Amino acid sequence: QVQLVESGGGLVQAGGSLRLSCAASGRIFSINTMGWYRQAPGKQRELVATITSGENTNYADSVKGRFTISRDNAKNTVYLQMNSLKPEDTAVYYCNADVQTSVLRYRVTTYWGQGTQVTVSS
Repeated sequence: QVQLVESGGGLVQAGGSLRLSCAASGRIFSINTMGWYRQAPGKQRELVATITSGENTNYADSVKGRFTISRDNAKNTVYLQMNSLKPEDTAVYYCNADVQTSVLRYRVTTYWGQGTQVTVSS
């Protein structure tokens, strides 16, 4: 059992900043890639940013240069620093983690958090 809990969402004016965090807990032996995704009303969930265990990062073109993903492996936590927010960033943001739950087997399961609302006003 692995739980991901997001926090840090809220309401911010365009141009403002927020930092999201997502802490994983439960049966965790290692976490490979972690990421942030978002889903706006009526739209599909889309990738925002990912970070591997080796801290290679990948960003959606729409957020590159504005958002920064990072992780703290000791805390099993991934962060998303969001700067220069735009109304188009409004969405529920979900964290994601590929988790190896057994030390004996390389079996990776993807887990999702419940999401945190980010609303950017104009």
